[in-house]
Amino acid sequence: MPMYKQDNIGSLIDIQRPYPISKRPWVMHQIWNDVLFAHWPIPIEKLQEIVPSCLPLDSYDGQAWISVVPCLMSGVRPRFIPAVPYLSQFPQINVRTYVTLNGKPGVYFFSLDADQSIVVELARIGFKLPYLRASIEYNSDENHNVSYYSTRRDSRANSEQFQASYRPIDEVTISEPESLEYWLTERYCLYSVDTTGRVYRGEIDHCRWPLQRAEAEIEINSLLSSYGIELSQRKPHLHFAKKLHVHAWLLESCQTDGNRTMDSRNKMI
Repeated sequence: MPMYKQDNIGSLIDIQRPYPISKRPWVMHQIWNDVLFAHWPIPIEKLQEIVPSCLPLDSYDGQAWISVVPCLMSGVRPRFIPAVPYLSQFPQINVRTYVTLNGKPGVYFFSLDADQSIVVELARIGFKLPYLRASIEYNSDENHNVSYYSTRRDSRANSEQFQASYRPIDEVTISEPESLEYWLTERYCLYSVDTTGRVYRGEIDHCRWPLQRAEAEIEINSLLSSYGIELSQRKPHLHFAKKLHVHAWLLESCQTDGNRTMDSRNKMI
């Protein structure tokens, strides 16, 4: 039976998760605001050089993708604890690609830069994610015109930058299953790998993304320079989302299956 929730544009929609929601209690709530999804296709062979070999790469019709996702985080809080203004709202920018392990498509993060030092350290410990400290200037007006400038200031990584302005240019739509937009955004877990090579899965849950086509002027994007990937000369696939509530679960250790690359329908390629 389909599950339904109240979405962020005021209607009930079929969530159509690819697998059932976790039966364990969620531990973290957050809201993603003024989200830009900037997606670039990238050769699978290039990703195989930089993604841990224990995580099977995912692709859509034989094409792998990398995404840069700036946003404003708000309402960040543990379960049963109210949001604290200083700790619960901050700009963040993620760099990610797509993997599938044991039938569960998810996200693998190269980096998560946040303008909140305490959150960075807690997330590195609790979720084993490559969070890094950054100085981020974020502004958004009533028409959802967003300006974003991030400079990484963390000794654990190179000092990379991202500068862009972006905005929605179309009405809200909900992506159709089997579409590229659904494949890129409707992912309900993240994967991380610790220094010993152990793989962890973190489940998340949310309504389907209320996506709008977007336009952006990306002036600086060196977030993947340390991996030898240059994106500035390529045209990205762009979408905007005004707001989405997300719940997250504690990490679980998971077994790898030895496969290296999967296509969008979980077949070896």
